[in-house]
Amino acid sequence: MTDPIEKHDARRRGLVIGGSVLAGLTMANAARAAAPSSTLEIQTQDTPPTLAGSPVPEPPPEKSAGPVRPGRGSMLTGKVAVVTGAARGIGRAIAVEFAANGADVVAVDIAGPVSAASNADPSTPNELADTVQQIKEYGRRGEAIRADIRDIAALRRIADQVERAYGKIDIVVANAAIQRWTPLLEMQDSDWHDVIDNNLNGTANTIRAFASKMVAQTRGRIIVLSSMQGLHGTKDAASYSASKWGIIGLMKSAALELGQYNITVNALIPGLVDTPLTRYYKRLSESMAETGRKPPEKPTPQEAWDVRAPTVALKVGWLQPDDISPAAVFLASDAAAMVTGAEYQVTGGDSAKDV
Repeated sequence: MTDPIEKHDARRRGLVIGGSVLAGLTMANAARAAAPSSTLEIQTQDTPPTLAGSPVPEPPPEKSAGPVRPGRGSMLTGKVAVVTGAARGIGRAIAVEFAANGADVVAVDIAGPVSAASNADPSTPNELADTVQQIKEYGRRGEAIRADIRDIAALRRIADQVERAYGKIDIVVANAAIQRWTPLLEMQDSDWHDVIDNNLNGTANTIRAFASKMVAQTRGRIIVLSSMQGLHGTKDAASYSASKWGIIGLMKSAALELGQYNITVNALIPGLVDTPLTRYYKRLSESMAETGRKPPEKPTPQEAWDVRAPTVALKVGWLQPDDISPAAVFLASDAAAMVTGAEYQVTGGDSAKDV
């Protein structure tokens, strides 16, 4: 008996063309009256596409998302992923969601202080260990590695280590970041340099360290984390906003360079997400001020939610980390074969306000 997936694969182009013909039959009939019959051909579902007798080229299997099949945008079975900043927040959600969809995951995090130029409390070794435990609860291999993404030599050693232990590296997520809230004219040098060095340079280091492994295997998925603050200015957070703008340019440049090796590079752009990176009074105050309201010095989370939610299309004050991770699964999957150089915004509707 013929495998339905194999049969579907063989007919996938015919199905697409057949559907297009049905949808546009009136237009085709009108065009037929004005054009020579030899240049217009209605394809059956089982015939390869042609134009005036010449075959229409199709991409090879490794350059295609493949045929329609259930769950193809969420199948990571057999994949090996590396996620930075995985001890908590969005990094943890992505790492665990990858495991839930079949991937083995190496969780990388400094799991300690990064810089005084960070408003958030540092992640801890226990948080990183908890991420790995959650990965393993899905029956996948999980491993914690403590590293500073500002140290490219350390990242290259990790890339070698993962390749030896797992045989390959399919997916890399560059997520680790810090955030500093201070007016531009009041910031210390470290407020600027440390945020740029960790967020932008660290993301570049991650790509440079792991992409060479993907080039050698002629396939891979790289996902970087930017922010809505990387699409517009941010009062009192210039270093963070600049770093996230830079990540978008880095992503698009890497996509152009690495596409020839069948490697896709895309950016996830979260809106305001409830993580330790944002869970402090200054961030709550700024989220309220962005609406035009004068915030109290130390607003409660409920006060901030009540002011901000009405200004967001889906009427939420902020998102959760696991609102972001499903989009990462799609970008990491085979279904995203033709997606590169793209920005995927998951914002609850904040992105509807921007041009």
